[in-house]
Amino acid sequence: MESALEAAVNEWHASVNEGDPRRSARAVGDPVVVLGPKGAGPITPDQFAEWVRRSRIRLVPRSWHPVSDRLVVVEEDATWPGSTTPTRVATVFRVSGAKVTAALRLPDLRSALELAYLCREMAATE
Repeated sequence: MESALEAAVNEWHASVNEGDPRRSARAVGDPVVVLGPKGAGPITPDQFAEWVRRSRIRLVPRSWHPVSDRLVVVEEDATWPGSTTPTRVATVFRVSGAKVTAALRLPDLRSALELAYLCREMAATE
């Protein structure tokens, strides 16, 4: 049985990989916090949809690393138009309800896991 966390992250991947801006906007919270090579911070679902349309990225999940009931790190193979080989990255996902409320992409699994565990501990001490 698929958990709510898995379902939300699977929907996020499906919408991004299809390049479907409308579906992508529905897959994320308002706002969604993002981190990537071009910056970090909260953006609206419409801004996220525009990124999906513009970037044309594809992220194929390779391994899942649950951190809590709301956090998971997913190691992915990323490709962009013109890529000759995939680039391995890892994304920290936070889910609330049925929506991804944070997608923090890092260059490797170790740094993503470190960030995810830090986020979990910060949330636990609020």
